[in-house]
Amino acid sequence: MTHIDPATSTDDVRDQRRGRSKGVRLFIRDIVLIFLAAIIISVGIKAFLIRSFYIPSESMQDTLEVNDRIIVNELVPKLVPVQRGDVVVFKDPGGWLPAAPPVHQNGFVAGVDWVLSIVGLSAPDSNDHLIKRVIGLPGDKVACCNAFGQMTVNGVPLDEKQYLKLPAGVTKVAGNDFSVTVPKNSLWVMGDNRYNSADSRLNTDTPSKGFVPMDDVVGRAFVITWPASHWTWLDNYPNVFGGVGAAH
Repeated sequence: MTHIDPATSTDDVRDQRRGRSKGVRLFIRDIVLIFLAAIIISVGIKAFLIRSFYIPSESMQDTLEVNDRIIVNELVPKLVPVQRGDVVVFKDPGGWLPAAPPVHQNGFVAGVDWVLSIVGLSAPDSNDHLIKRVIGLPGDKVACCNAFGQMTVNGVPLDEKQYLKLPAGVTKVAGNDFSVTVPKNSLWVMGDNRYNSADSRLNTDTPSKGFVPMDDVVGRAFVITWPASHWTWLDNYPNVFGGVGAAH
C-alpha cells in the first residue's frame, strides 16, 4: 500500500491553488491589456484615418439614404487631395444648419454611445456635419445653367445623370442660376438630390458665402457600411469631370 504524507498533500494542493489563481490573474491582465490596446488603436484610427457617420437627411438621395452609415477617409484632404465628384463630410461652416435640439439619453445609453464614439463606431455629432458632392475646386468657375440645363465648370458642361435625382419632368440641374469662382482653400458643393438640398447655392448669404473652407472638411466618404443591403463603394464619377481642365 502506498503511503501518502498528509503534509505533502496539503502543500501540493496549496501550490496548485496558487498556480490557478496566478493563471487567472494573468489571464485577466492580458484581457485588460488587449482591450486597452484595441481602444488606443481604434482611437488612433478614428483620429487620423477613418470615422463613421450616419446620414440624417435626404439631400444625397439616391446615392445615400436617410440613416445610412458611411465610413469617411480622414486623409482627404489633409494628405490626399480632394477631387471633383468626391462625396465629402464637413463641419457646418456657419449658418448652414439650424440649431439642433438637445438629445436626452439615460446614463447607460449615453455611456455606451460615448464608448462607441471613441472607437469610431458611433457618430453622435453627425447632426453637426453635412455631406455633399464636390463640384468646384479652388479657382474653378462654376455656373448654372446653360441652354441645356447643365452645370458647367470652367466652361465645360457636366453630364450628371449618373448620380442626380431631379423632380419628374425637370431637366435643369438646379432651380436657380448662378455663377461663382471658388476662392482659395475652399470648395463648392452640391447635393445629389439637387432640388432638396441646402447646399452651396442656397447658403450664399452665410458667412462662408456658400463655400466650404478646406479646413472644415472631415474627409471623403468612400463606402456605405449599413444597412447591409445598401453596402457599396461611393464613386466620384471621374467620367463626369474628366473633361474639366484646371482653372485659368
